[in-house]
Amino acid sequence: MPPEDESARVHCRLDDLLAERGMTLTRLAELVGVTVVNLSVLKNDRAKAIRFSTLTAICDVLGCEVGDLLVVTPAVDP
Repeated sequence: MPPEDESARVHCRLDDLLAERGMTLTRLAELVGVTVVNLSVLKNDRAKAIRFSTLTAICDVLGCEVGDLLVVTPAVDP
């Protein structure tokens, strides 16, 4: 069974993608239809889950794939 903090290995690259596109978090929130607070939680790697509808909307607006937005960092051996 994976450890409780296994979700901490998933990193959101939202900052990078926004910077590459010259877009603000506020503008993305408007286009996606979610709150800035919710996107901020995702951007700062504090999200525990994301709805597929939100994920696809973010990818549609940013013109990216899920793998461009979310990456899994290597596991650290104990």
